[in-house]
Amino acid sequence: MAQPLQGAMWKQLLQRSARENLTLQGQIREMLVSAILDGQLKPGTPVPSSRELATELGVGRITVVLTYQQLVDDGYLVSRERKGHFVCSALLGERMQARIPADSERQAPSIAWTQRLHQRPSAQRSIVKPANWQKSPYPFLYGQFDESLFPTAAWRECCHKALSVLDIRDWAPDQITRDDDSLVEQICTRVLPRRGVWATADQLMITVGAQHALYMVADLLMRERTRVGIEDPCYPDARNIFTRRTAKIVPLPVDDNGLIVDDRLRELDYLYTTPSHQCPTGVTMPLHRRKELLRLADASDLVIIEDDFESENNFAGNPIPALKSLDRNERVIYIGSLSKSLAPGLRIGYIVAAPELISELRALRRLMIRHPSSFLQRSLSLFISLGYNDAHLKRLAQAQKERGALMLDALARHTPQCAVTPFDGGGSCWVQLPDNVPATELAERAAKQGVLIEPGDVFFQALQPAGNFVRLGFQSINARVIDEGISTLAAVIAALQKRRQPTLIG
Repeated sequence: MAQPLQGAMWKQLLQRSARENLTLQGQIREMLVSAILDGQLKPGTPVPSSRELATELGVGRITVVLTYQQLVDDGYLVSRERKGHFVCSALLGERMQARIPADSERQAPSIAWTQRLHQRPSAQRSIVKPANWQKSPYPFLYGQFDESLFPTAAWRECCHKALSVLDIRDWAPDQITRDDDSLVEQICTRVLPRRGVWATADQLMITVGAQHALYMVADLLMRERTRVGIEDPCYPDARNIFTRRTAKIVPLPVDDNGLIVDDRLRELDYLYTTPSHQCPTGVTMPLHRRKELLRLADASDLVIIEDDFESENNFAGNPIPALKSLDRNERVIYIGSLSKSLAPGLRIGYIVAAPELISELRALRRLMIRHPSSFLQRSLSLFISLGYNDAHLKRLAQAQKERGALMLDALARHTPQCAVTPFDGGGSCWVQLPDNVPATELAERAAKQGVLIEPGDVFFQALQPAGNFVRLGFQSINARVIDEGISTLAAVIAALQKRRQPTLIG
């Protein structure tokens, strides 16, 4: 018979399962399950009595008793009268026969995968952020999660409500091409009207974030000879997505009012634009230019893809309505995000477009992922309907307004040699560096001092763009350290400038 583990080993196994988000009972359960699945507890092995294990771990006996009962119910353990608990042999018999081959048994791969690839997405230029960015003292990165602003209690309440018996009956079945009706209703009645957009259920589809929406639109509408205009600079992954479908990508200049509207647009089939807060400069397209853009689109049969990724965040009060709100001919495909302001990891966005297009997008989505998580959709629907979303957006706007002001003040005092593009909302600012301070080198040197920034080159179509820019995000950094972080960055800038000053020969 297999021998049980010794007492000291139980303590070590428990320490490996000691996660803050698990109760003590949950930690003991995870410890036992991991030991069983990892093969440390073989089939038929006895586990200590509840009294013995409680003593070894220094916990109450009832905690161990309840854990054993759960594992018996779930088939990991079997209870034998007067003998105790044993690892279930029937459940794990086949699993334990599998093993990882030794290095000597491994064969060299015989398939040249690189030669089979039709595309290399990994070779595309994209924004790179360190995986451990939260450990940095000064993370001036855009679009990241800020735990201090996340409404934890409200979100937990909504997730708990979504787990009621009646709600589970609604969202648990396969939805195939459907979305959660309650979330669609909340977006149509509570979210879109804030942007001046009115839509019916057949004009809206839920996506796994705004980027998923862009991918589907490109997959459905763009082919090799499709002419697609993009802002320059623009969101890199939008450019990457469109480049996968067509080589005819046309970079279009922006100014202090966003995308420049001129005759270059008449030659396009589609135009991707971010009028609310241009990515990455943060400028807002004024109303008169939006109307001019729509008039040109109607005259030249141009379809506009509007990415309203930062729509809700405006420091000046009421934001300008979305471009889609002015659209009378279904010429604008409107893409929005619900997770951008709440938590990027939720990955919930949506598309508003003509019913004919939405119908085909649903069919395409079914082939890709079937549908986004129905549980998350129901939880988010409750979050909006209970008023938590509106309250959260107010707190978020206030926090980012405060941080934006601190950022501008710190940049003005510590880096007067830099030019900051004015902005009236959002969570980042666009900064032009002196010519003798390369953005990429600055980012590398600043990172060694704990300051994380985003070089601006990746936002441009050209590999070596004119100008010298960085994007500084302030939505994920504590307000108290903004000034200190910019001061540290300024010291790195000064060191680079000093090193690159020409030597005077007397």
